[in-house]
Amino acid sequence: MVKDSMNEEIRIVSVRPLSPEEAIGKPDRVDYPILKGKEVMIEATFRESKGQAFTDMPGNFQGSLQDLIGLELKNSFERAIFVAGLNAVMRYFGRVSGTIHCRDTEPKKCAEQLPVFITSRFGEPKIAFIGYQPAMIEKLAGSFLLRVVDLDNDNIGATRFGLVIEGPDRTEDCLSWCDIILATGSTCVNGTITSFLDRKPVVFYGMTVSGPAAVCGYTRFCPCSK
Repeated sequence: MVKDSMNEEIRIVSVRPLSPEEAIGKPDRVDYPILKGKEVMIEATFRESKGQAFTDMPGNFQGSLQDLIGLELKNSFERAIFVAGLNAVMRYFGRVSGTIHCRDTEPKKCAEQLPVFITSRFGEPKIAFIGYQPAMIEKLAGSFLLRVVDLDNDNIGATRFGLVIEGPDRTEDCLSWCDIILATGSTCVNGTITSFLDRKPVVFYGMTVSGPAAVCGYTRFCPCSK
């Protein structure tokens, strides 16, 4: 069935920065990176199924499934196209769910479930949080020893929720310090995901990594995605 679909056209239908409502509806806070223009969501459609991915390098793509597979993945643009497409294709064939971002009050509900998820699996670990998801960080900061590493210069060095946000130069120190890693799934688009594998137990959060997590067996936390 997959073989017969290799020449099926797959299109990226969202190739522009989405409005806040298009991206995540009307959340209860305004400090999510997508609302500040720090990242863009793209959406791929394969037949009637959709897959999304966050990236800082959006662009256009239209072609067959074979064309998608043939991408060299040499930059964030190609990786974002591939990941969004993979998410859509795997969703169509019933291999994955949760490929569409949650909306409105759901990001808050997602974050509220995270401490219980962590405690049930890992107890009270020291956490290296990779990326900036403010609702999650806020919920974790009151219950766990936590260090946060982000790439955004507007966050690095700033104090958020009682924590000083650290830059990528502190990643290795954080990974040596922590018991577990909680990393944004967008690392599979920006190319840093390999830095967090085979080190400590790692949980990837978000819908971007839905397809790669299913293929590779990664643990993913994304309870409110569609």
